Amino acid sequence: MEEKEKTYFGISWNVLMLGFVSFLNDMSSEMIAPIVPSYLINVLKVSKATSGFIMGLIESLSSLFKVIFGYISDKFQNRKLFVTLGYSLSTISKGALAFAQSWLSFLGLRVIDRVGKGVRTAPRDALIAESAQKGKTGTSFGFHRMMDTLGAVAGPLVAIGLLALFNSSGDIGTYRKIFLLSALPGLIGVLIVVFLVKDTGKEVKKKIKGISALKSKNLRLFLLVIAIGALGRYSYAFTMWKAQELGYSVVQSLGFYALFNAIYAFSAYPIGIYSDKVSKKGIITVGFGIATLAALTFAYATNLETLIIGFVLYGFYMAIEDTIPRAYMADLAKEFEKGTVIGAYHTVFGIFVFPASLIVGYLWQNYSLEYGFLYAAFMSALAMLLMTLIKEEKQA
Repeated sequence: MEEKEKTYFGISWNVLMLGFVSFLNDMSSEMIAPIVPSYLINVLKVSKATSGFIMGLIESLSSLFKVIFGYISDKFQNRKLFVTLGYSLSTISKGALAFAQSWLSFLGLRVIDRVGKGVRTAPRDALIAESAQKGKTGTSFGFHRMMDTLGAVAGPLVAIGLLALFNSSGDIGTYRKIFLLSALPGLIGVLIVVFLVKDTGKEVKKKIKGISALKSKNLRLFLLVIAIGALGRYSYAFTMWKAQELGYSVVQSLGFYALFNAIYAFSAYPIGIYSDKVSKKGIITVGFGIATLAALTFAYATNLETLIIGFVLYGFYMAIEDTIPRAYMADLAKEFEKGTVIGAYHTVFGIFVFPASLIVGYLWQNYSLEYGFLYAAFMSALAMLLMTLIKEEKQA
C-alpha cells in the first residue's frame, strides 16, 4: 500500500519545495527587473517605442515555448528534467548580463532567460497540479504564487540595498554588479530542484487515453478571453515609467514596485484558498474588473495617493490573473495532458502579451502614456465581459 504523502498546512512537499525555488528565482529576477527600464532608457539610450518592443518581446517569448515543453513533459513523464534545465538557463543568463556590451547582447541574454522560463513553466505547473491534494489546486497554486511574489518583494529591496551600498543610482558599473549578484539565489534554487524535488509523473503513463479537455467549447472560449486579456497586459515597466514621469527617482520607483509585489504576494495564497471553495471562473472575472480599474488609475494618476492606489490594484489584479487561470486549467485538464493544457494557456497568453507592450509603447511615444493605459483598460473590460459567457464546468 502506497504511503500517504505528508502535507504542511495542506501543501505537499513538492509544492513546498517548488515554492522556495520560485522565491529564490524571483528574487534573482526582481533584483534586476526594476532597474531594466531605466537601464534601457538612461544607459543604453533606447527609444520609448523600442523599449516597449523589447519589454514586450521579453514578456512574450517564454510563453511560446510553454506548450511545446508541457507536451514533451507529458510524453516523457519527466517534469523535473525540464524544470531543472529551465531554471539553469535563466540563472546563467542573468549572471551573464554583467558582461553584455550592447543592447543587442543584453536582449539576447534576456531572450535566453525567457526561453528558460518557457522550458520550465508548464512542466513545473503540471508537477504542482499532480502534487496537489485533491480539491486543493487553487491552494497549491496560490501558495506557489505567494512564494514566487515574496521573492519579487525581496528582489527590489535587495536592489535598493545594493544601490545604497555601491553609493550609486545609475552608472553602468553598478548595474553590472547587480546583474552578476542576481545569479546567486537562482543557483541555490537550481540545487533545491536537483536534490529535494521529486518527479510524480510516472504513474500517469497508464492513463494516456480519453478525450482532450482542449476540445471543450468553454475551454476554447476561455483561451480567447486569455488572448484578449493578454492584449491589455502591459509590462510592469510602464508602471515604473509612469512613476518616473511624475517625478519619482529610480530608487523611489523600486519602492512602488516592492509595494505592488507585497500586495501580490500576500493576496495570492488566500485568493487561491478561496478559489477552491467558490467559483474560479467568478474570481477570474473579478480579476479582469480590477485590471480595468488599475489601468484607469494609472492613466489619470497625478499625485502620490493615486499612484499608490494604482500599484495596489495592480497587485490584486496580478495575484488573481497569474494564479487562478492556471488552477482553472489544471482542474479541467485530464490527467494525461496537464502539461499540454497548461502549456496551451501559457502559449496563448505569450503570443498576445507581446503586442500589448508594443501597442502601449507606441501610444506612449506618439501620444502619451495615458492613452496606453486607457487602451489596456478597454481590453481588460472586454475580457471581463466575455468571461460571463463561459459556463461552469466540473473538473476532470
